[in-house]
Amino acid sequence: MSTETKLPPGQYELAEFPRFGLSQFANRFPKETHRIQLQITGDVDNSITVSDELRELPRADQVSDLHCVTTWTRRSLRWSGFRFSDFFERIVVPRARPQQGSTFVILRCQDGYGSSLPLADLLAGTVLLADRLNGEPLSIEHGAPLRLVAPAHYGYKNPKHVCAVQFWRDGRHFRPSAPFRFMDHPRARVVLEERGRGVPGWLLRYLYRPMIRPGVWLFRRALEQRLSAKRQID
Repeated sequence: MSTETKLPPGQYELAEFPRFGLSQFANRFPKETHRIQLQITGDVDNSITVSDELRELPRADQVSDLHCVTTWTRRSLRWSGFRFSDFFERIVVPRARPQQGSTFVILRCQDGYGSSLPLADLLAGTVLLADRLNGEPLSIEHGAPLRLVAPAHYGYKNPKHVCAVQFWRDGRHFRPSAPFRFMDHPRARVVLEERGRGVPGWLLRYLYRPMIRPGVWLFRRALEQRLSAKRQID
């Protein structure tokens, strides 16, 4: 069960759970939504592809909130998947063999989005590679076939449609998907209001909040258009 009793600083509760993100990704969709394929690369001895092996890990279920950096929160979401720590210790370490100091992790996605977190943050017990939400397989809206769930970090550190995990010794290979570098904090921890870098989190609330309504509309329209086009093809 969720242990969260009140909203973090600057957040307000949203009744819906919209498809949402940077505007340039509204019309980008994954090509594969049913089969999981994860490329493990970077500073590793062996680059590998993980697919059905993920199902051999113990499943983990948790209830946690998702906090968007733009200040909305969707509470009590029921996620199911595989702990990143199990994935790392049982698959990545023995098979890919990350080199010493490869603690900068980049997650790349089918729609071209990319996010990063320190390995230590990803090994927290609440971080999942999730394939189910509220008892159902993930939909396109929320990350099919696999997404990261890291409740302690803002939503932009919880990427959808994950298709690759890269382990590097430093961050030279990473370029934030956000249009401005200040919009991507290295850790983006919710409790510390790390909304971006170089700018106080409380100040960024006022920059981000006006983006919510047009963003929800944009992503909803893009999805409706895609589903309509798909129905015509089918």
